[in-house]
Amino acid sequence: MCRSATLLPNTEHMCLVAKTAVAPLDRVKILFQVSNPSVQQHAGSLSGIMRAMGDINRLHGIPGLFQGHMATLLRIFPYAAIKFMAFEQFKVICRSSKISNMVERDTGRFLAGSLAGLTSVFFTYPMDMLRTRMAYEVESPVGILAMSRNIYLESPVTRIGGLSNFYRGFIPTLMGVVPYGGVSFWCYSKITNYFQTQIPDIAMSDNQLKAWAELASGGLAGAVAQTVSYPLEVIRRRMQVGGRFGPRQSIYTTITEIYVKNGLRGYFAGLSIGYIKVTPMTAISFFTYVQMKRLLEID
Repeated sequence: MCRSATLLPNTEHMCLVAKTAVAPLDRVKILFQVSNPSVQQHAGSLSGIMRAMGDINRLHGIPGLFQGHMATLLRIFPYAAIKFMAFEQFKVICRSSKISNMVERDTGRFLAGSLAGLTSVFFTYPMDMLRTRMAYEVESPVGILAMSRNIYLESPVTRIGGLSNFYRGFIPTLMGVVPYGGVSFWCYSKITNYFQTQIPDIAMSDNQLKAWAELASGGLAGAVAQTVSYPLEVIRRRMQVGGRFGPRQSIYTTITEIYVKNGLRGYFAGLSIGYIKVTPMTAISFFTYVQMKRLLEID
């Protein structure tokens, strides 16, 4: 195993700080994505975000804005660790003689990023499911243990039984992770390379970018990846919440339902919050990741 595993705790800590800072926005985004009737009247504008947060605060106070955030924190530790460690491992594999002759360097980065995303999501998806369902409950907040029990006792998704309920919406998640994980790492590589070669004034003597340029590269990469994969995130959220109201819906049924009720804009509900949340978080994550690699002298 490569030494990149050493840098993971630092990456995780930065992710925790970033996730906590945007937790209220994240909850509102989920409520918009699943068309929760409690805040649906506020969807569609930036001012509506603040009004939705105000409604939640009036109902449940500040803790209400962080409903479900504990599940996010529990997920971040393994998610960040697995994603960045897996990326380094898959990148090494893509550099091997057999694969390097088949794909270009950029294609290898996209492939490594996609596989790293798939790996991390597989192991942490149940916590994402819990986060979504807890965030949805505006009128009657539920804790992690109670929500876990509720999900387990719902109509099973497969013959495996209640445990399969924690993977509702997993297929569209996998479909979304490929473009998000691949595009984010690929874009970051392309943007930093552009800055280094075309705008040398922002590169230092050792060809490393200045801090603000590193952060900008990560933020732009996150914004592009978010845009590409966002419709699949909305579909995933709808399927995750669907079990609360009855048997699971298929991907096709969910896609059709969103379009009939909200049109094309329904697939991008809450995207403005996604930019506000993902851009700084991705910038911080990539910046920490790169700085620790340099500190540990990891290629």
